[in-house]
Amino acid sequence: MKYNVIEICAGAGGQALGLHRAGFKHKLAVELDQTAADTLETNFREKLKIDAKVAVGDVADPDVWEPKHYAGDVDLLAGGVPCPPFTIAGKQLGANDERDLFAWAIEQVGIIQPRALLLENVRGLSLPRFAGYRQHVLDQLAEFGYIGEWRLLQASDFGVPQLRPRFVLVAFKPDDAAYFHWPEPQGDAPTVGETLRELMGSRGWKHLDAWVSAANKIGPTIVGGSKKHGGADLGPTRAKRAWAQLGVDALGVANEPPGPDDEFAVGPKLTTEMVELIQGFPGTGAWDFLGKKTSRYRQIGNAFPPRVAEEIGKAIFAALEHTGTPAPRETVEHDPVYKALKNAKGPIRADQMLNADGEPLDTGEIEKRITMLSADFEINIEVRNNVTRYELGEFKAFTGQDDHGRHEVFLKNRARIS
Repeated sequence: MKYNVIEICAGAGGQALGLHRAGFKHKLAVELDQTAADTLETNFREKLKIDAKVAVGDVADPDVWEPKHYAGDVDLLAGGVPCPPFTIAGKQLGANDERDLFAWAIEQVGIIQPRALLLENVRGLSLPRFAGYRQHVLDQLAEFGYIGEWRLLQASDFGVPQLRPRFVLVAFKPDDAAYFHWPEPQGDAPTVGETLRELMGSRGWKHLDAWVSAANKIGPTIVGGSKKHGGADLGPTRAKRAWAQLGVDALGVANEPPGPDDEFAVGPKLTTEMVELIQGFPGTGAWDFLGKKTSRYRQIGNAFPPRVAEEIGKAIFAALEHTGTPAPRETVEHDPVYKALKNAKGPIRADQMLNADGEPLDTGEIEKRITMLSADFEINIEVRNNVTRYELGEFKAFTGQDDHGRHEVFLKNRARIS
């Protein structure tokens, strides 16, 4: 059988392709960018042979889709919500970034009540800066009746020839959660040279063998970029240097592979078809990307590698089928300071904050965590009789509020958000 899935912030279909191969069938996909949505709709129809609806627009706009209309009729809610709020290369604004939809997505679990949840994001979300944010997510899921778990997965462990760590959240109702097991690494990924040999040599480039021999590692993480920046290239300065060591010119994307006698100071640039293979798409022609070259590159570069999505999808499918041996699962604590503040009946002193074992927390650690928490939560601090007390206030993130500041900023920057 095929379980159904609703995918939010679907992009051009990396996750969709992987989930389809794992046995899921899309009921609906929602995507902001029109060209990416056109790519998705075309491939649903022509490659996957399904008639899934693709809704275009702000995923949080009820005029685009209404989550409540799907309540109780969804097996898997999945998505790759925007990365900039958490990326190490950015400002890590988290809940204060108008592009942050992670907390909003969690709220939809309570509305739709799917059997399972899959959300992926960048490695930055796994850092201590966002421990309180992660704890809030897990606690909110628990209130909805789900057990959630985070895991940092390396795309290169699943045959993808690049460094691409992705921070993945899955959640299930308890009966299904017991059967979920994270996919195991599958061995070394092929090198850039091995992956691109056929395409790079398709026009008879005479230096192909030497280039393949030098491109003997997996590549840096492909960066799709955003509409706020210029044309397509393969990432920030550090990534460009790493690509140069593999004999790849990362200062743009080529229109075609090198010709027979082409010479390069650094090496050839990659074509969008080559970037598809580096991103883990199954091969030229397996998935059609619409639009001009820069748009195609961004669609590919921002995708969740299909191979990784497929392996996670298979693990989720097996859990829904209750395949294998069940094992108890429980929510893991990420931020004891957040938990202490949340569980308190009012303002509490530092010496009243305890860890999971009931031991007092280190004062220096408490101060550091309070500073981090205050970026995503209102923290009320009061001093009485020379004693400081702390109280957890409102979560700053957008969770669906009509009066949230996200709306004004989002509309102002709408044309530059991708």
